[in-house]
Amino acid sequence: MPNFSDKVSFEDVRALKDSGKALLCLIGEEKVWIPHSHIHDDSEVYEEGHEGTLIVSEWIATEKGLI
Repeated sequence: MPNFSDKVSFEDVRALKDSGKALLCLIGEEKVWIPHSHIHDDSEVYEEGHEGTLIVSEWIATEKGLI
């Protein structure tokens, strides 16, 4: 389970696709797969078709090159 004491949020994110284990998100100009386990409960984006603020663990944001 990720450590959500360190979390990062991204605005204006769109969820494009859901594989069942991860969500393909459009963050700025980049399409990035984010594992569901790294999406915070307070995130507005957690299912395909959702748009808004995506809140993820800092670790996954770093791993995916988002920060």
